[in-house]
Amino acid sequence: MTELLYQLDSYKQEFTANVLEINPFTNAIALDRTVFYPGGGGQPNDCGWISFGAGEVEVEKVKKEGDTVWHFLAAGCNLPNEGTAVQGRLNWERRYQLMRTHSAMHVLCGVVFRDYGALVTGGNMEPLQGRMDFEFENLTHDLVQVIEDAVNREIQLDHTIHVKIHPREIAMQIPDLIRTKINLLPPQISEIRTIEIEGLDLQADGGTHVHHTREIGHACIVDYKSKGKINKRVYLQLDTRSEG
Repeated sequence: MTELLYQLDSYKQEFTANVLEINPFTNAIALDRTVFYPGGGGQPNDCGWISFGAGEVEVEKVKKEGDTVWHFLAAGCNLPNEGTAVQGRLNWERRYQLMRTHSAMHVLCGVVFRDYGALVTGGNMEPLQGRMDFEFENLTHDLVQVIEDAVNREIQLDHTIHVKIHPREIAMQIPDLIRTKINLLPPQISEIRTIEIEGLDLQADGGTHVHHTREIGHACIVDYKSKGKINKRVYLQLDTRSEG
């Protein structure tokens, strides 16, 4: 089992860990703890570096399998032995861009649900850009600008973003989580992590986020498309600036 250090501290950039297992066929190592996000919920996995012995090796991919997080290392490198102590370091610029992006998507969700009652049906992101699908039959070009303005107003209000982990039975009693369909989560999931943008949005979510909405920066809705009579896709982009 891998302890997921990022779940309560998205700002932790470095860590020490022990190697639980190695896979020489995929050039991957499993660690007993990690700050690397393995991907999921539309957010890509983290990248970075792991040091052991006298060298540092690039982490090209991270993947969670069951309760274990595997770190796929650059081809051709020697793998550490099981039990070896290693040091990990995130590609922080990329991670922080993803944190800003993911939090921006939640601001967008909160605004669209609050003002229009439209539910999100899917999404995906890369650093500083993402897309979200909504059940939003009446979305028009004029509304897109109104929504963008509302999103940036909420960002500038500098809402605090809270991360909590609830026992499943407690989370199931929180009314605002019903729209995130937490009842569809597999029954073996005993704890549910939530992200709350104070006064705006509350969702079950496993990804990484900033502490305050002003960290997001300026957001632009650069495009939207119809994906059917009801479903609409909105494309969001953030400004580029020095990170963290």
